[in-house]
Amino acid sequence: MERQWWQDKVCYQIWPKSFKDSNGDGVGDIPGIIDRLDYLKELGADILWLSPVYKSPLADEGYDIADYRGIDPRFGTMEDMERLLAETKRRGMYVVMDLVVNHCSDEHPWFQKALADPEGPYGKYFYFRKGKNGAPPTNWRGYFGGSVWSPVPGREDLYYLHLFCKKQPDLDWENPAVRREVVEMVNWWLDKGVAGFRVDAIVNIGKPERFEDFAPDRPDGLADCRKMLADPVSRQRLHAYLGQLRDEAFAPHNAFTVGEVFDTDPAELALFIGQGGFFSSMFDFAAACWGGSPKGWYDAKKPGPDNYRDCCFDSALRAAGVGFLSNIIENHDEPRGASRYLPEEAANDPRAQKALAAVQMLLPGLPFLYQGQEIGMTNTVFPSIDAVDDVNTHGEYAAALAAGLAPGEALARVARWSRDNARTPVQWSAEHAAGFTAGTPWLPVNPNYARVNAAAQQGVEGSVLEFYKSLIRLRKNDKYKEVLVWGGFEPVHQEQAGLAAFVRAGGGRRLLIASNLSGEAQQVELPGAAKEVLLCSDGAPGLAGDILTLAPWQAAVVELA
Repeated sequence: MERQWWQDKVCYQIWPKSFKDSNGDGVGDIPGIIDRLDYLKELGADILWLSPVYKSPLADEGYDIADYRGIDPRFGTMEDMERLLAETKRRGMYVVMDLVVNHCSDEHPWFQKALADPEGPYGKYFYFRKGKNGAPPTNWRGYFGGSVWSPVPGREDLYYLHLFCKKQPDLDWENPAVRREVVEMVNWWLDKGVAGFRVDAIVNIGKPERFEDFAPDRPDGLADCRKMLADPVSRQRLHAYLGQLRDEAFAPHNAFTVGEVFDTDPAELALFIGQGGFFSSMFDFAAACWGGSPKGWYDAKKPGPDNYRDCCFDSALRAAGVGFLSNIIENHDEPRGASRYLPEEAANDPRAQKALAAVQMLLPGLPFLYQGQEIGMTNTVFPSIDAVDDVNTHGEYAAALAAGLAPGEALARVARWSRDNARTPVQWSAEHAAGFTAGTPWLPVNPNYARVNAAAQQGVEGSVLEFYKSLIRLRKNDKYKEVLVWGGFEPVHQEQAGLAAFVRAGGGRRLLIASNLSGEAQQVELPGAAKEVLLCSDGAPGLAGDILTLAPWQAAVVELA
């Protein structure tokens, strides 16, 4: 496999609205990001993925774009964006934008022109269909609940398609004009100095030739729209569109791209991230998808540490020799990883958070941190559904009520999966609004900010923040880069409950990463003689002969002879 410039990097996702506010309006912005670049550099982040900062009505927090070449005034100006690109370049860092092109905003000029003349040229940028017997064209349910079809104002029995919320009309990629617009826009940003893109919800651009009903799968009489993704025509179209995007935009710029890819055939992995694949990498969502239910969030199961381990190990083995997966424990669309994968009694324990970090950061592939993860931020508290901003959570709450749950129980069930858990402001300090803003934050800060914040951990030995720095330094160390970036992967003792252990081998070195993901001490039989303990999350592990003893929630990296 040919080596690429991005493979030895560490990535960090910024959700700008909640990262750092520079002007006191309660909304994070681009100047706030610039203000924290030295913090990110010290952490060890190289590639910064910015969630959308484009002009948007924020119906889905920026994933509804009204102008692909404009910066939303809430986040700053194009001059601010250009300054961010210059400042990251000066520090040897890179900026990756969010590419949201399955859909745009209903306030985008393309859609406004389409509404004015659905049969005209811009009408062909979208999906307009006649209703069926007084009902929408199909019975598909959108990602956020409800029908994927909304009526066109002033046009009897005419609907437009939106797989997400009604303010996010889907673009028709079968139209060459749409593909040309996207390719030109992508090249415009790459020419400006952006290093690449995270590609949002992209599998949805492949639509079937005919829109037909599916068997209902919930009491609402609707069917999950993702069922269309299995259609052979959908897959063929998806591959053709992605190939054009790669050939005409990504490849000529040697751009780094990471796909948000769900519901794909595992046999297609090489097609997406192999040599010459559609993307440089794609996120591994195996653990995030574990325990999901077709009924909705209210019926989902909470994964435990062993589920997380097994999902990650299976993915790593599947990708071996194929390409680089991007490893996450959380992002802007998921709850906080510590709250999701650790037992409730351990979610706020820094020891457990560090044990989880050791696994994620040293797996084969590309590590992605999400803002606040490096200080151990956890899920927040919602006093009522009215305190929730996320449109997806409101849809899931409605589904829980429809299933017969009482309001309090419905909120408790869906709140643990809410995207707002990851969207509370970053906790920089114990000062007003966690140091995020001098004003009133757009979303309340997590009440635990006085205890969990970056200032309290900076330079403090044993803190979650300093352990993340140690993990990143180890991965980048010239002595161990060969083994930790490009080396092989072999799980060990996977049958041992509460233990995530694996060997990385390459460049003449073998490293054992062993993480005790339980509250009980664990003994680990070494798969070779111990040469040196390179890193430990807390104190030092017990080492006697071929037995490594790990304290509760302790992780260690041991070089083997």
